Amino acid sequence: MKRRLGVPDAVVIGMGSMIGAGIFAALGPAAGAAGSGLLIALASAAVVAYCNAMSSARLAALYPRSGGTYVYGRERLGEFWGYLAGWAFVVGKTASCAAMALTVGSYLWPGQAHAVAVAAVVALTAVNYAGVQKSALLTRVIVAVVLAVLAAVVVTCLTSAGADASRLDIGSDATVGGMLQSSGLLFFAFAGYARIATLGEEVRDPARTIPRAVPTALGITLAVYALVAVAVLTVLGPDGLAHATAPLSDAVRAAGAERLVPVVRAGGAVAALGSLLALILGVSRTTLAMARDRHLPHCLSAVHPRTGVPHRAELAVGAVVCLLAATTDLRGAIGFSSFGVLVYYAIANASAFTLGRDEGAPQRIVPVLGLAGCVLLGFFLPLSSVVCGAAVLAVGAAVHGLRRARGSV
Repeated sequence: MKRRLGVPDAVVIGMGSMIGAGIFAALGPAAGAAGSGLLIALASAAVVAYCNAMSSARLAALYPRSGGTYVYGRERLGEFWGYLAGWAFVVGKTASCAAMALTVGSYLWPGQAHAVAVAAVVALTAVNYAGVQKSALLTRVIVAVVLAVLAAVVVTCLTSAGADASRLDIGSDATVGGMLQSSGLLFFAFAGYARIATLGEEVRDPARTIPRAVPTALGITLAVYALVAVAVLTVLGPDGLAHATAPLSDAVRAAGAERLVPVVRAGGAVAALGSLLALILGVSRTTLAMARDRHLPHCLSAVHPRTGVPHRAELAVGAVVCLLAATTDLRGAIGFSSFGVLVYYAIANASAFTLGRDEGAPQRIVPVLGLAGCVLLGFFLPLSSVVCGAAVLAVGAAVHGLRRARGSV
């Protein structure tokens, strides 16, 4: 595969994966769990995400190959752990793709959400099929539009007559358990920061590009999220935010800017499109890596001779997401996806812990704190998400065990 992406493209792809994945949807459920402790929950999620980002960046620089933690876990911890990471990523992120596609449908045409979702998946799969450079260019446009919409929301809310800074005060409704659950849900909004690691074979000078791009994308996104959360809270308050079906639209409406509501809705659709584009990109690359090792059908490991993309993996992922988007309501997939991604990054942190100084190891506290944070946030997610996620991981482990017993691995 050709190395075409530099630091700016890598940063934009990472931001495109994060901004929109949760900020237009996850603030409401997160506020419902954390109450007035929402900003603390956001900070906690950011700390765990930072540790995961630094661990992933170091590993990606050392192993600049498609597959992300699937590769790192296999190389550092053993074949099974790499497989488990890849399984958690592919299954969880495929569900996330469908959820993002349905988000696009619900914003653009609520009455035909499933049909719009399928059309969005088909269109973005075609973009990815045409080549990674076109994907990066489209992501750059999407990120610019979404940032402009979010800036309008922040300015409108903070300058409105209804803004009240006292709504940021932390009250007795903020419990430790609630804030941890909220952090786990908000983690969904940060989960794209290492998307560039799954594109390791397509990055120029990966030892330099990846360690710079990952924390840069995360830092910019955290600043944006913090500004948006503060602005929305000052207008709606924790309780109003918790009961908002479309938090940012409701916030600008409460701020007296009714004419801005359609713009925010359009921004939500564009943001979800950006997330969907990057998600399909990342899942197909992990599918490619697993297919190369025959953990998935080997035919999916083909790379198109002209465009340089894993075209069969792209089409397979697109087909599965279309099926889910057409037949299933996956709004509840945020918790399930968060559980899978937290498992994925827990393995990344454990892998980074094994690095030596000569291999560019991060400070020991980084992977330790990242691993502990992933485990803690994972088990404070809603019980249904934990049970479902654990069951899916168990199925994957059982399949691996059967193949190993037959000598297929």
